[in-house]
Amino acid sequence: MKRSNKVGIYIDAVDVTMNGGFGLRYDILRKFAIRDGCITSRMNVYLAYDKDRAKEDQTYRQKTNRFCEVLRDFEYKVIERPIKNYQDAEFKDKVNKSLLEMEMAADIITQAQAMDRIVLLTNQENYIYVVNALQNNGIRVELIGFDNVPHHLKKVSDLFISGYTIPGLLPVKSPYEWGTVGSRVRGVCYDFSHNDGYGFLRYLYRIDEHLWITDSRLPDSPYKTVFAHVSQFESDFDSSFLPSRDLIFEFDLVQNEKGLVAEDIVLISAP
Repeated sequence: MKRSNKVGIYIDAVDVTMNGGFGLRYDILRKFAIRDGCITSRMNVYLAYDKDRAKEDQTYRQKTNRFCEVLRDFEYKVIERPIKNYQDAEFKDKVNKSLLEMEMAADIITQAQAMDRIVLLTNQENYIYVVNALQNNGIRVELIGFDNVPHHLKKVSDLFISGYTIPGLLPVKSPYEWGTVGSRVRGVCYDFSHNDGYGFLRYLYRIDEHLWITDSRLPDSPYKTVFAHVSQFESDFDSSFLPSRDLIFEFDLVQNEKGLVAEDIVLISAP
């Protein structure tokens, strides 16, 4: 039985946006975080912004304000911190610095004591130490990332899941609902025969507590498996890298006489 049934969500907004997470749906993120019956205890978004630019650039200022307003609608707390500009003494270059990363780490450590699970969105490898500290206190850490996620940060987390593969978390150009025939989804190629020229892609089609049941043949699995022929991968893709759980593909779900198949398979993220 769970101690408190509480989950915390901590996001470095600029870091995530600059590494593939542009357009992230924070309402879907919340839905993912509470998928196993948890309730949200803390939902913090850390936003570094340029005060000097905000004074001069009306568009930048309006976009920042609108972003914060939307997050507050979803009950996230937005911690805004200015970027400080320094002049590098040796190279005479302007250097932008913010203490936001340190503040976020301190908040996680102090606030997580009453939680069972932390959902973390960052690309900063230094958070390995934060993850280890949380786990030493019996707290589960789930990492969501898109591009350029440090390998060791993935490895120490209890769960790493690519945000590209979470249904609805990022916009996908398709008139059909994710997972339905004709829709465009994202997933990984977990099995591939180079001799036969085909393999299988796996994609998440619903958000629930059974993410660990990756065998799509089992009734409780939230995953689906789809046939993929080498001819459907983009022409310049090197299939020698298959199978791989690190490569994220986007593809169409098509129904034919043999069943569900993947077409127009495009690589969208690689380590």
